[in-house]
Amino acid sequence: MKNMSKVLFLVIVAFALPLAAQKEKPTDDMGAVREALRAEKKKLVTTNMQLTESEAKAFWPIYEEYQAEQKVIGDRMVKLIESYGITHKVMSDDIAANLLKELLSIQADRVKLQEKYLPKFEKVLPITKVARYYQIENKFRIAIDYDITAKIPLVE
Repeated sequence: MKNMSKVLFLVIVAFALPLAAQKEKPTDDMGAVREALRAEKKKLVTTNMQLTESEAKAFWPIYEEYQAEQKVIGDRMVKLIESYGITHKVMSDDIAANLLKELLSIQADRVKLQEKYLPKFEKVLPITKVARYYQIENKFRIAIDYDITAKIPLVE
């Protein structure tokens, strides 16, 4: 995971911009950064999965489907962060409750997505490689979540 520092830099830029700008919609720059993150992530997966040719042929289409569904969840997280950026200095109980409810929903949906795709990955890869892939995904997500949360101020 040599490229993790590069990925973390991109994460900081991607998620600090909306808070700093406090805009309601993601900027085109943020979209470009998120696209670069997805490319870096794919490189990490490619490097670390050590797939055979036949495994790769079966794995990558499922990976792309999975990433597309993860993007929808990621879009929700970006929207949540942007909402927080706009409201964190004037937080009310109602706003806090709604933001917390959405955060928990996003987290639950991430787990549901992992559960949904587990049998699909198991059909095309040995379980040890599926476990490795989930480890890569989890390490990537944890690194991103850490950087995001480190940049977001606490509720006032």
